[in-house]
Amino acid sequence: MTGLKLRKFWQYVQLIVILIGAAIMIIPIIWIFMAAFKTHVDVYQLKIWFRPTLENFAVVFDPPYYLLDKLINSTIVATVTVLIAIPVATCASYSFSRFRLKGETVMLVMILATQFVPAVVIILPFFVMFRDISLLDTRTGLVLVNLAIVMPFAIWMIKGFIDGIPLDTEEAALVDGSSRIQVIRNIVLPMAAPGLITSGIFCFIIAWNEFLFALILTNKHSVTLPIGLALFKAEEGDLWNLLSAAGIIIMVPMFVLALIIRKHFVQGMTMGAVR
Repeated sequence: MTGLKLRKFWQYVQLIVILIGAAIMIIPIIWIFMAAFKTHVDVYQLKIWFRPTLENFAVVFDPPYYLLDKLINSTIVATVTVLIAIPVATCASYSFSRFRLKGETVMLVMILATQFVPAVVIILPFFVMFRDISLLDTRTGLVLVNLAIVMPFAIWMIKGFIDGIPLDTEEAALVDGSSRIQVIRNIVLPMAAPGLITSGIFCFIIAWNEFLFALILTNKHSVTLPIGLALFKAEEGDLWNLLSAAGIIIMVPMFVLALIIRKHFVQGMTMGAVR
């Protein structure tokens, strides 16, 4: 009985820890959601019951905030980043996975090492380079920066998925007369599709939420949503009701995307974890 009681005790402890962790994550989201529908007066009061308003969501799209322009910029930059990163990373990952390349280990380590370089260290070189080639405050510049951020991550992640595909299936297709391109198109890509989707999701999220580079490299025309949040200030301080409304607009696409592809997401994560 002592052992049974001890197990039940630890189960209760684990449950309490999980509930505390969930509360820490969920309560701020609930607060933002409630604040987005409050007036400027109510947002500074701890009211659970209040008269909701949709005015905040209309105001953020009006001057001087112009949130629609920033929404378009973020969507274009994140989408183009994914559309370029995933095909290129897939080709690189397939090469690392299926061919014995000279200096392969060194190259993989160098690719991984770029993820450990603090962004503040390389932001100045990017700024000077983009200034000289007229890419400051452009979507093209942001796409290039985001590619530099997500490509190493995508290569390593997709490589894990391709490593999990049995090599025998490709060898059988090659023996039957299929070319390498046909093998990749007809066998590798369909089998690795959940992993590619998972990698694309993470790349999109990283590009969508990127803040530091967008803050330094944009000024007016290519400002993204995370930077736009800094505009909700006034003489009386931060406009938390408008800031929360804009925050909801930023989070909603991520939730919708997660719901749409949740099946592929779980399958891809499992595929990448089990070899």
